[in-house]
Formats: sequence, structure tokens, C-alpha cells
Amino acid sequence: MKKNKKIIIGSVIAVAVIAGSIIGAKKIVSAGSESDTVYIVKKEVYENAIEIAGTVAAAKSQTLQSLNDGTVVGVYKSEGDAVKTGDLIVQLDDSEQQYNLANLDYEISVARLNQTTGKLNLMQTQRKSLVQKIANRKIVATFDGIIADLDVDAGDYLEAKDSIGTLVDTSYLTAEVEIAETDVAKLKPGQKVEFTFPSYDVGTVEGYLVSYPAIGTVTSRGATVVNAKVRIDDVPDGILPNFSFTGKIQITEPEEKIVVERYAIGHDKGSAFVEVLGRGGNVERVEVQVQPYGTDYVEIVSGLSGGEVLKAQSDASKSGRMRTFKKGSKSSRNNQGGMGGPMGMPPM
Repeated sequence: MKKNKKIIIGSVIAVAVIAGSIIGAKKIVSAGSESDTVYIVKKEVYENAIEIAGTVAAAKSQTLQSLNDGTVVGVYKSEGDAVKTGDLIVQLDDSEQQYNLANLDYEISVARLNQTTGKLNLMQTQRKSLVQKIANRKIVATFDGIIADLDVDAGDYLEAKDSIGTLVDTSYLTAEVEIAETDVAKLKPGQKVEFTFPSYDVGTVEGYLVSYPAIGTVTSRGATVVNAKVRIDDVPDGILPNFSFTGKIQITEPEEKIVVERYAIGHDKGSAFVEVLGRGGNVERVEVQVQPYGTDYVEIVSGLSGGEVLKAQSDASKSGRMRTFKKGSKSSRNNQGGMGGPMGMPPM
């Protein structure tokens, strides 16, 4: 009996010790779960921009083609050559047209001697038509540019409208990009545009927004967009027409912001404060000015410089429901503003 009593008493004591340990551990965990939570004040770049994508096109493009049937008697330029406005590129046989013009000029000289004014006027009109026919036997550059491709040789026979090459002006490049209807109000001609080309690994290329129409377009996806025109004036070597790109239209210049989770912000008599943890575990209370920055963050307007370690002032799991403000174009964090309570405090 004495042995049994000793065993029972020993078991009760062991159970009590274990239970006490569990309760104590729970209290320690409970006490430390909030007090041990810290938040680090961060610096990040806020971007208010509209993302775009597309392909660039040459400033101007001319399809080189014959206006009449005929045999090629001369090719005066090659692929890759730079040309000026009016330069002769290809010549078709115009011997018949030249003969007709010479014959008419003779008849005009005879008409002048006979002083037949009505007949002379009619022949001058006919002469203009023959001169134009001779001009149409030539393929010339209509602007300064570079021959991107040319596929024709002397002796080839061309039919009217046959295409033999392309002339491009690459002094600048343009592109049309789709802008969602919700972002159109943010557009202003002249806004900076940053282009990123897969074929260009030096960095981004800077351009600008030229214009956008006053009417939207409904895409095959059922979305309403505006086709805005963007442009690159300083074209780096290696970027050619029809190259693809991604990019962004800068609505405002990027800003560096100091941000922290809103649960690190406390309030006392209408003023916001934080508790900064220093070396050795000392805590310094610092008054700050904050404003909403996303659903879970606030921007530190004054009082901190970034990198500080802050003691938690509220528990995120007990913060309740927060209001969500209108979403902007883009930011490093949602670009949403608004908290449930004033200046980033959880709703009461």
C-alpha cells in the first residue's frame, strides 16, 4: 500500500510539473508573439507608368515599283545605298516615249511658224502628257533614305505595279501602342517613353509620346483601347524597323519612398509614432508623419530615413477589414492608397 501511494503521489507531481511547463510555455509564446515582431523601414522606387509593347516602324517607307510595263535598261543603286530625294534608282526603256516627244516638238516648231494658236495650245498640252510618260519610266527616291532591299537586274521585264524593293527613312522610328481606356486621361504628348529591345543589350532607349486620337478602338478581345503614337529620335545602331520592344510611358518621374508595414505605426492623441529598436535592446520613441501607401503599408513622410527596425504596435491578424483605394497605373507595391483608420491605423 505504501509503495502504491508513493507511485500515485509521484505520478500526480509529474503531471502537475508537465502541465505547469506547458502553461508557462504558452504564456511565454503568447507574451512574445507580439512583442518580438519587428518591421524594417525600407526604401523603394515608386513608378507611375503605363506599360506598352509593339514593333517599331521606319519614319517613312516607299515601295519601289514600276508604273508601266517595260524592260529594265539601268539599275543605278544597290541594297544598302543611301539616296537623296529624286535620285534615279531604276530606268525602264523609254525609247518609244522619247521618239514621240521629239516628233511632237518638231510639229510644235512648225505650228509656231504657221501661227496656228489654237493648234499650238493643244500640242503643248499633249507635250506635258508625253513628258509625264517619260518620267513614269523611271523609279526614283521620293525622300532621303536607305534602300532596304532591291531585287532587279538590267534586262528584267517588269509589269505595271511590280514591286522590286523598299526605300526607308530610319532617321527616326515610330510605333503605335495600345493604351487601355482607363489610362488615357493620364496621357500628355511629350511624355517620356522607355523602350527595351531584346536585340539591344546596352540598356533602355529613350523616346516620347507623340500623339493619341480622340476616339477609341474596340479590339478583337472586346477591350476598348486608344492607339497612341510613340517615337524614337536618337536611334542606336543595331535597332531596325520591325524590331519588337516592351516599354513604359512615364506619367510622372520615379520617386524614392520610405515605407513600412502599417502595423509598426502607433497613435497617441492624434499624432503618429514608432518605437525604434536600437543596439542593446533600447527602445526610442520617435514621432513620424505618414500617409497611406497600399493596403498594408504607409509612406514615412518625415521622422525616419530608412533601415530602422521598429517594434510592432498592432497585430496584423487583428487589424480587421481595410478600405482599398483606386488602383493606379503601376507602382512597386500595388499603388493603392488607404487604410481602415486615419494615417495607416487599423480600423477601430
